[in-house]
Amino acid sequence: MNHLDQLTVNTIRVLSAEGVQKANSGHPGLPLGAAPMAYTLWAKHMRHNPSNPEWVNRDRFILSAGHGSMLIYSLLHLFGYGLTIDDLKNFRQWKSRTPGHPEFGHTVGIETTTGPLGQGVANGVGMAVAEAYLSAKFNRPGYPVVDHYTYVLCGDGCMMEGVASEAVSLAGTLGLGKLILLYDSNSITIEGNTDIAFREDVGKRFEACGWQVIHVQDGNDMEAISKAIDEAKAETEKPSLIKITTEIGYGCPPKQGKASAHGEPLGEENIKLLKETLGCGHEDSFYVPPQVRDHMAEIRNRLEKYEAEWKEKWEGYSREYPALAAEWEKWHRKELSADFLKNGEFWTFEEKPNATRNASGEVLNRLAKYIPNLIGGSADLAPSNKTQLKGKGDFSAEDYLGSNLHFGVREHAMAAIANGMCVHGGLVPYVATFFVFSDYMKPAMRLSALMGLPVVYVLTHDSIGVGEDGPTHQPVEQLASIRSTPNFIDFRPADSKETAAAWYFAVTRRNSPTAIMLTRQNLPQLKETGAGALKGAYVLLHSEKQTPDIILIATGSEVKLAYEAHKVLKEKGIDARVVSMPSMSLFEEQTEEYKNSVLPKNVTKRLAIEAGSSFGWHKYTGPEGSIISLDHFGASAPSDVLFKEFGFTVENVVEHAEKLVNGQNF
Repeated sequence: MNHLDQLTVNTIRVLSAEGVQKANSGHPGLPLGAAPMAYTLWAKHMRHNPSNPEWVNRDRFILSAGHGSMLIYSLLHLFGYGLTIDDLKNFRQWKSRTPGHPEFGHTVGIETTTGPLGQGVANGVGMAVAEAYLSAKFNRPGYPVVDHYTYVLCGDGCMMEGVASEAVSLAGTLGLGKLILLYDSNSITIEGNTDIAFREDVGKRFEACGWQVIHVQDGNDMEAISKAIDEAKAETEKPSLIKITTEIGYGCPPKQGKASAHGEPLGEENIKLLKETLGCGHEDSFYVPPQVRDHMAEIRNRLEKYEAEWKEKWEGYSREYPALAAEWEKWHRKELSADFLKNGEFWTFEEKPNATRNASGEVLNRLAKYIPNLIGGSADLAPSNKTQLKGKGDFSAEDYLGSNLHFGVREHAMAAIANGMCVHGGLVPYVATFFVFSDYMKPAMRLSALMGLPVVYVLTHDSIGVGEDGPTHQPVEQLASIRSTPNFIDFRPADSKETAAAWYFAVTRRNSPTAIMLTRQNLPQLKETGAGALKGAYVLLHSEKQTPDIILIATGSEVKLAYEAHKVLKEKGIDARVVSMPSMSLFEEQTEEYKNSVLPKNVTKRLAIEAGSSFGWHKYTGPEGSIISLDHFGASAPSDVLFKEFGFTVENVVEHAEKLVNGQNF
């Protein structure tokens, strides 16, 4: 590496430290220690084009240690991705393009939102899965149109997180040779030296998981780092870990190697000392030497050639394989065709009672005919979740063309991997487990919503209907948790047609994730259900009066109780309206006019029925309404017994309704 390389690295260091200092908030330690590895990767190895950040065959870079965000912002500025010096000066400020942690869709060049440690590692596995699948599908001799690497820069904290370990284990099993982790090993966390809580041999752990492990002893040795990256790329059958020993806060003697360098500004005096130590003597803040500007311009010119070469290859590919090229274009469109909404077969099911998890399995396989890039699987529960794509093969180290992913018992990594697949592009991912285990996935599910990713979550065994497995497996509060998450659509269907509506919505919605909660037990098919579910709530059974005496609102398996209670109440002279509300969040997106047509404001006697927490229901029932819910844990017994003992019976619904109509208290 030459003088210009070193000057550029030091410029990255100073810009990063000054950004944190000006904000008086942030993490300067990682950028100071990791700048050499990041620059070496971006300038010498990554194939990317700052002039077109969306180039489909670019190498992906993830800063899993997202607290070091000023590092990637400095890189994006110097490499010409559109971030200005003013953007760097506005680090962590209101409406800036340089938020505290990297945010997908907010800052050009950010591939995924990071900050919660370990998530980026699992996202990287998802991106590598997507690359492997797409390359197996589309590449032909002489035309490797899908051929890129996924690089992840992570730290000691990422290595401690369970989600990273889950993902690393699966990546080794799948032999993802185009996944490369650069491990910034500085042995420091917020509380001090990692010896206080983290003494394992990380390299041996990765080797045991089937990874190639490479060591670089000096994080400032850019030649050694570059050689290690070459060695990692040469290994095609295993993912690679490059463990690079660094010093946190490098270049600032009072802070170097100390925990205090991690998450607090260096201080003005230490910024001056940093510049002196690194030989960056210019007094102006956020100064980029002219020779660095010229150097980066030369690098950008070289990087643009990567895409030009690929485009030439793509033109030949399109001529020789026009059908595949057309399919490629279809797979990479942001919007999916909704033609199957008009297909009667999509909405047709046998009249016999059926569990909605079974109906979901039917719908999923129907969708596969319309959406060939549908890919996903379960956390070792596919036979129970009904998420197997028939005749589509299994994705494995031996066959990257399989559409069924076996995630193993790794719920957290599964969701984070799906996020990575989604941001990569070209695929429509879904994941599945028991609803109660969504707790294991919650951090990654939250990031799906934050990034606006259309990941589909199939969550079966959705209530006390689980039965004998008992309260450990019976979700109570999980539905309220999903409903409280911004930009996350909940869908709890009442029968097969509502399940079809849930899936239709989930795969055509492109800016948020959807969770579909499904039963283990059989439910009746209700002739009045259907596409009305796409509005989140709709009138299932109308009252005879223009103004009903009471409105019964239910979701999922409890809709049948409201449905049956309607008839009994009618015999008792009580005129009820029955509303199926499979999705609170989707209902909230409707117009006030529509919402009032379903739940008229002048009807204050309302009864909600749901075998889960009452949290969130009071906004619909109001002060004169009531809720039949489950605000305690379940029990181990046959499901029929549990529903009866906990009050989920037609008789109890009728009794509650009568008391409400008659103005009695509970």
